[in-house]
Amino acid sequence: MLDKNTAPDEAVIKEHMKNQRMLDKSTTPNEAAIQAHMGSQGFRRLAKMENILNADYDLTRELKFPFGNEYGWGYKFGHKNSHLCYAFFEMDAFCVMLQIGDKQVAAVEEVLPSLLPKTQALWQGRFPCGENGGWLHYRVESDEELSDVCRLIRIKKKPVKKRLCEF
Repeated sequence: MLDKNTAPDEAVIKEHMKNQRMLDKSTTPNEAAIQAHMGSQGFRRLAKMENILNADYDLTRELKFPFGNEYGWGYKFGHKNSHLCYAFFEMDAFCVMLQIGDKQVAAVEEVLPSLLPKTQALWQGRFPCGENGGWLHYRVESDEELSDVCRLIRIKKKPVKKRLCEF
């Protein structure tokens, strides 16, 4: 985990910027513009994540430009009044920003060995929040990565709906 007094590595910030997010706040993107920006695979995975979350939660989705030009446009996903995650639109992919609280750390640590090496590395390098929790910025580029992200969201907030099947 990063030291609480250390700013995020400049290289990490530049890595996020090179992924070309939708940064024009003056133009609210419609679905066609989002799909064109993300590409067919990125958009398909985002839709798949939304379907998975909708099966687990009473899902809300808001189009937001929440944190300025470093983040750009994305969807804020929630369950009723509880925040689940943000998904920022990137060229050919999307980046999920997810906060794991101290109460969920033990559950993450328990499943961590079964997660992808990328997921494990992102967890170890998380930006601190609370005593042991933190923020993850996860660029989703494969279905396997999407599976890990959904597992982390389910740890953050236990699903309220009974799933009929896994993806």
